[in-house]
Amino acid sequence: MKKLMYSGAGLLLVALAFLAFNLFSGLALTNARLDLTDQKLYTISEGTKQILAEIEEPIDLYFFYSDKSARDLAVLRNYAARVEEMLKAYERQAGGKIKLHIIDPEPFSEEEDKAASFGLQAVPASQGGEQIYFGLAGTNATDGKQIIPFFPMDQEEFLEYQLSQLVQGLAKPQRPVIGLLSGLSINGGFDMASRQPMAPWMFMEEVRQLFKIDSLKAGLDKIPDEVSVLLLVHPKNLPQPTLYAIDQFVLRGGKLLVFVDPYSEVDSGMPMLPGDEAGKASELEPLFKAWGLRMVPDKVLGDGSYAMSVGMGQGAEQRAVRHPGWLGLPQRALNQEDVSTAGLEHINVATSGILEPLEGTKTHFTPLLQSSEYAMPFDAERFATLANPEVLIRDLQPTGERYAIAARISGPVQSAFPNGIEGQKDGLKSADNINVIAVADTDLLTDRMWVQVQDFFGQRVPQPFADNAAFAINALDNLAGSDALISVRSRGRFSRPFEVVEALQRDAEAQFRVKEEALQKRLAETEQKLAALQQQDPSKALELTPEQQTAVQQFVDEKVRIRKELREVRYQLNAKIEDLGRVLKFVNIALVPLLLTLGVLALWLWRRRRHG
Repeated sequence: MKKLMYSGAGLLLVALAFLAFNLFSGLALTNARLDLTDQKLYTISEGTKQILAEIEEPIDLYFFYSDKSARDLAVLRNYAARVEEMLKAYERQAGGKIKLHIIDPEPFSEEEDKAASFGLQAVPASQGGEQIYFGLAGTNATDGKQIIPFFPMDQEEFLEYQLSQLVQGLAKPQRPVIGLLSGLSINGGFDMASRQPMAPWMFMEEVRQLFKIDSLKAGLDKIPDEVSVLLLVHPKNLPQPTLYAIDQFVLRGGKLLVFVDPYSEVDSGMPMLPGDEAGKASELEPLFKAWGLRMVPDKVLGDGSYAMSVGMGQGAEQRAVRHPGWLGLPQRALNQEDVSTAGLEHINVATSGILEPLEGTKTHFTPLLQSSEYAMPFDAERFATLANPEVLIRDLQPTGERYAIAARISGPVQSAFPNGIEGQKDGLKSADNINVIAVADTDLLTDRMWVQVQDFFGQRVPQPFADNAAFAINALDNLAGSDALISVRSRGRFSRPFEVVEALQRDAEAQFRVKEEALQKRLAETEQKLAALQQQDPSKALELTPEQQTAVQQFVDEKVRIRKELREVRYQLNAKIEDLGRVLKFVNIALVPLLLTLGVLALWLWRRRRHG
């Protein structure tokens, strides 16, 4: 047998067997895939499979990728290969309803003209003038069109969601209907104080470009069936029939985006219905309770870390002070794993409330917007007569807790009205899963918090400086999708960060911030002391007395000492990371080969003794 294997005929047989296996696997196992990645990065989810199974008319997908222009961009090429692999998986799963076209739009070619006609964006690849297309266009049988202008490299975990959203938009091109019920003049109106008409909020003008709006009247007792998402803004003292209508809408699968507020600064005090109290707070307490959450009553969130700077005084006396009730939320405060907030960088809120989950509920509470650790609740009534925000800064005592300003609620729920209401006793009693996004602030939708609007030949041109509208529109867009689209999970990240190193960095940065704040506090105290000393003798305000010189020298000495401590913190951080690096190098270079060698020797000795 051994002679046959090492002979020419044996080698020929081995080669023929190898060739036959490859031919068989190429023909019989064409669609077979084995995904061994930790987060199943190359496997489409059940939600996507459902979307693809529901396609009725054929769809053409055109993947434009400048392969030759990107030959020196390894990271982009790797990501493009993943996009192409995912698109091929969609084509296979769709059973002939999707036809994929892969196009390299070379400069001055018909393919480049076609990419430009679809509206795809090209980015410069080098100083030589080469441009790269890396986008997707799709068409359906009715000449409908959907595009992804350019696949963002920093959002690859949402690749499947973007592709499934595009396919669903082609398969079901009708614009979703948003039912709007608001206690604020969000659609414009007439300002009684200035006796001038008010333009609609720019947020609503952006929404109208993407959705069909159905403005609902206060006091309604049923949400229309054609409404797929209910946009509820500042619901003040809603009557029981309206609360019951919202309850039944959510239970039968309707999606809800609700903005409540403990102190709405934009609220003029006008009631939604005759007889309502003219307060500035709104809530949805009975429904929130049934859904497993609450907005902390009569409390406004204050945050020393995210406090915005606002102007105080007029003219030459105007100065900037920090307002702990007006927060500029950075990217760290936004949930980067939820499609409604992923990729956003900055959101402004004003006198927002606090959302928290209730104990013992079955729903899942996912924070979308959160405070920093340097936050605490303030009584809402303080903001009604607030003249100087610096008072709040002095009273701020951080609790160390991160508070939720917005959250997604999902999971099984019971009706808030298990026995129905008078005249309606046969409603739904429960639902296996709901999808609600609650936001404890209404002011974030107002123009002043996120956009500057300029008049350009009669057109209102928005110039956003924050992502407030993008957050609300992302939430509506996500909720307006089918349950299958909503269930599409975020793709795992292909990059695997060094989590231990990042943890060391976070700990050191936390120490750095504490010492930095201590330095700033001592600086403020010294400045106050200097000001007090100068007030004692105005004639010598420009001179430094010995007492002042002593105070300044003490501060300088203290500053030098603290800077040394800060350098020591950084040194210790780098030392810990370098120690960890040396350990990893030893494990990879020496320990693993040593263990493999010992394992092979042990196996050889075991076999020798066994056959000996």
